[in-house]
Amino acid sequence: MPSRRPEPGPTAAAVLADTLRTRILDGTLAPGEPLRQEELSSHHDVSRHTLRTALATLTAERLVVAEPYRGARVADLDDAALVALQQLRCALETEAVRLLHDAHGAAWPAAVLADVDRALDALEAAEHAGDWPGTARAHAGVHRALVDAAGSPRISEVCAGLDAELLLLLRGVRPHYGPGALAAEHRAYVDALRSGRVEAVREHLARSTALILEGRRQGGPQQ
Repeated sequence: MPSRRPEPGPTAAAVLADTLRTRILDGTLAPGEPLRQEELSSHHDVSRHTLRTALATLTAERLVVAEPYRGARVADLDDAALVALQQLRCALETEAVRLLHDAHGAAWPAAVLADVDRALDALEAAEHAGDWPGTARAHAGVHRALVDAAGSPRISEVCAGLDAELLLLLRGVRPHYGPGALAAEHRAYVDALRSGRVEAVREHLARSTALILEGRRQGGPQQ
């Protein structure tokens, strides 16, 4: 019996994109910081082609801005961009929840409940472990589980494309939540949605937007 070919690993460009993404999301690369190709390709020991491919990936995720004759820089999620992102998330998640209720009412399918419960448990575990990057990813996982429950591939696809920006946005809510508070808030949010309160989506996202904007006015973390 012929041996199976090994699965291909990630490309050099994908690995570099992961590295730069992590440095952007943890604040090592600050908003607005130039991303100079010669410096980065030398530091990471990659070709210019590999670097440009990695930067194109991050540009598509809106973590990097590329401008003709000015090069690339880390994106700055300013107040207007933050509000616009939250408005888009609200529109998509509201429609997803509406579709879910139209199909099932309050009797969500067992598979949906299991997926959402797993996402909530992961969020709670990451919070109690003091792992903020993991908490941010788990938070995104809760919202993704809710959107995916609608069974609309196009809505899920668009929401997945916002994941990187969402992680960037979540840096601004960290000071407002003690251990376990984010998971508790999202359990209450899911309970409100299951009771039929579709407007809870707008209320939930409006609260997080207000927290981030207030933190910025008080000199808190910037995106």
